[in-house]
Amino acid sequence: MGISVENVSKIFGDFKAVDQVDLEIKTGSLVALLGPSGSGKSTLLRLISGLEKPDSGRIFINGRDATYEDVQRRGIGFVFQHYALFKHLTVRQNIAFGLEIAKQPKARIKNRVNELLDLIQLESLGERYPSQLSGGQRQRVSLARALALEPQVLLLDEPFGALDAKVRKDLRVWLRSLHDTVHVTTVFVTHDQEEAMEVSDEIVVMNHGKVEQVGSPEDLYDNPASPFVMSFIGPVNVLPSTSPIFTENGQNHESPEVFLRPYDVQVELTPDAATVPALVKRVIHLGWEVQAELSLEDGHSFTVYFTREQYADLNHLKAGQQVYVKPKDAKAFAIQSV
Repeated sequence: MGISVENVSKIFGDFKAVDQVDLEIKTGSLVALLGPSGSGKSTLLRLISGLEKPDSGRIFINGRDATYEDVQRRGIGFVFQHYALFKHLTVRQNIAFGLEIAKQPKARIKNRVNELLDLIQLESLGERYPSQLSGGQRQRVSLARALALEPQVLLLDEPFGALDAKVRKDLRVWLRSLHDTVHVTTVFVTHDQEEAMEVSDEIVVMNHGKVEQVGSPEDLYDNPASPFVMSFIGPVNVLPSTSPIFTENGQNHESPEVFLRPYDVQVELTPDAATVPALVKRVIHLGWEVQAELSLEDGHSFTVYFTREQYADLNHLKAGQQVYVKPKDAKAFAIQSV
């Protein structure tokens, strides 16, 4: 059941925002639509919600053809980036709003609002107005309001985009915990790779209106299907396949470019038969890890990430120092014919 998108396209003028997308989202899963600006992720979310109608293709929600259904009939809760709370209503009144419109019994409304205030951990703030809340608290109220009518599907469009980094981090943990409690099928849009990997069961990577790859965070990171996915999911160095870091190791890649994660470079203080020399150009201390920018003899630079323990084992590298490097794992992609 869940959500099924079949060969869906959406065009605005001469811009193809969504291009023949096929996608299956399992019931009860938490799925991220991830991609850069203009990749089609928000348009796809709006098509699922009914806020946009497809030019072609079909959309099924829990086995029901919802392609041309009105928004109100789809059983969907929607959370926007900028809260969209009613300023003149209290937290309690905001959460109750949809239930009152649906003419639910007053006792039912009161009980449901109390349940949701407890769920979002704002039990003591029910009589406050949105202006009296922090950004993170307002977004939790938005989520509670969306959940009030017990939707079949919860859609979130960049829900944490307007918040600062620390609040975003806290809310990501909270959203994952919330989903594990309510188990409603949830789809959220983000351009933040870390956010998608931390929160979701599955990630849909989009680019130029198409789905590049669908998979778990671990699978996408370890087994990217294309150069775009490898570059977009996690940090990466891109070096020519003729670089000595590969050729000296007997690695002959047909692709002109080879992708190398900063964690997948072995750095030594003394040479061996498999290493090549590199110069430390810069060392960046981030507290939880150390990053070093290295330069090869052919002039190409790349970045290496160390744990604090690895950095200590290398006697605390300094700029200007010579080291010796070799790839632990590198990926090349077959050249695709146009």
